[in-house]
Amino acid sequence: MKVKFKILPTVLLAMTFLSSCSLFSGGGGGRSGNVSPTTGWNYNDPDLGGFEVISGYEQETGPGLVFIEGGTFTMGRTEQDILYDWNNIPKRVTVSSFYMDETEVANVDYREYLYWLSRVYVSFPEVYKNALPDTLVWRDPLAYNEPYVEYYFRHPSYNDYPVVGVTWLQANDFCSWRTDRVNELSIINEGILNPDPNQQDENNFNTEAYLAGQYEGLVNQNLPSLDPNKEERRVKMEDGLLLPRYRLPSEAEWEFAALALKGNTYEERIYERRMYPWDGHNVRNADNRNRGKFMANFTRGKGDLMGVAGNLNDNASITAPVMSFWPNDYNLYCMAGNVNEWVYDVYRSLSPQDVSAFNPLRGNVFQTRVTDPDGNLATKDSLGRIRYRNVTAEESAGRYNYQKADYRDYKDGDYQSMIVPGSSWQDESSADKSVVMYSQLKEDYNSLVSNEARVYKGGSWRDRAYWLCPGARRYMYQGSARNDLGFRCAMTRVGSPGGF
Repeated sequence: MKVKFKILPTVLLAMTFLSSCSLFSGGGGGRSGNVSPTTGWNYNDPDLGGFEVISGYEQETGPGLVFIEGGTFTMGRTEQDILYDWNNIPKRVTVSSFYMDETEVANVDYREYLYWLSRVYVSFPEVYKNALPDTLVWRDPLAYNEPYVEYYFRHPSYNDYPVVGVTWLQANDFCSWRTDRVNELSIINEGILNPDPNQQDENNFNTEAYLAGQYEGLVNQNLPSLDPNKEERRVKMEDGLLLPRYRLPSEAEWEFAALALKGNTYEERIYERRMYPWDGHNVRNADNRNRGKFMANFTRGKGDLMGVAGNLNDNASITAPVMSFWPNDYNLYCMAGNVNEWVYDVYRSLSPQDVSAFNPLRGNVFQTRVTDPDGNLATKDSLGRIRYRNVTAEESAGRYNYQKADYRDYKDGDYQSMIVPGSSWQDESSADKSVVMYSQLKEDYNSLVSNEARVYKGGSWRDRAYWLCPGARRYMYQGSARNDLGFRCAMTRVGSPGGF
């Protein structure tokens, strides 16, 4: 899919010509013109220094994405809490607008990713090996699932089926790769770079490395510079040619998109709180044309995964193609059933009571780029990525006594973070480990709930209907995989929530 952008080099030159007709335009002007309301100097004028400003920019929708207009909703339980976990207590929150994949990531999408890794990282074959999905998730000691082990991921018959056997960590790596490929293509389409199929090892296009000046590529024509001291320049974030990164959606974003309440509201009044991604309190289609058909694939009862021959209820013994059934009111497919989906959040049972009311998330880790003693940005690592490190207490100028600036727990989770700043410090080795609820040290884990436990949602082909509710939540170790667990990507919406 070709990505199109509004700001072209020719447009930039036209802006330069128009702005240079007048060196100074006087007061007023507001925020919509080509004149600074602060200084009165013209923007995009080489005679006045050439400060470049792109006005009227609206974010383009990236490949595969659907725009999700944000808003407020009640996040959490809509079904009975039959497990008495008390881990999804309803809470009113607001989610900003964002983008989400129309479908779950399919096998063919993930194989494209693997092919690129094997072609580029010639000297690092472990990169490809580490990205491989675990096809053994299909193996069952008391079932004949070997055909799925052998064929499900590779055979073209399953091209459009959701990829499974992928860990949370692998899903995040896929998002990073997708960001770079989309942004590389966008500046190729603008004529700035030529395609380079011979990229190898660390010499590959990485968005952050390119912006930091650590990747040149096959330059066709850089953008003309309005700086009188430079003839041309590289693409900057300010040009709007690079999209924000693809990522896993937060739990709040995923649940908001699944419910799609925009389809049952009237003048800000929600006339029915949805239990599923569709109206009603059952799992069958209520439309006259398709009345009685299942809205998703799931396990109907013990031993009944698809119904009786001649009248299959959901026509899917395991997973189904990613565009099966009916999309919800955001035009998203399979937000219930098919496969569960990883989300970004670290799992905590009390997250609904702790997280913020705006864009709630548990799992932030704040990092800084690695720099040399002179303050210059360090070179790329062996995979072409900008290297990061966790923010230390010294780097935080002593504002907090955090060893790491992360908020996967209410505070860091390390013992020192639980001490009130200003009080006396204790040696962590002498601390009573029994009082450390969520230690970040692996040897201190006393439950499955840790900073490496991630939330997944949506229900799957092997789940009962209870788990199809978007408010239901479960968790699993981020390095584990299952045959009913996949993912889809999201992207932040920059600028106005709905466009002006």
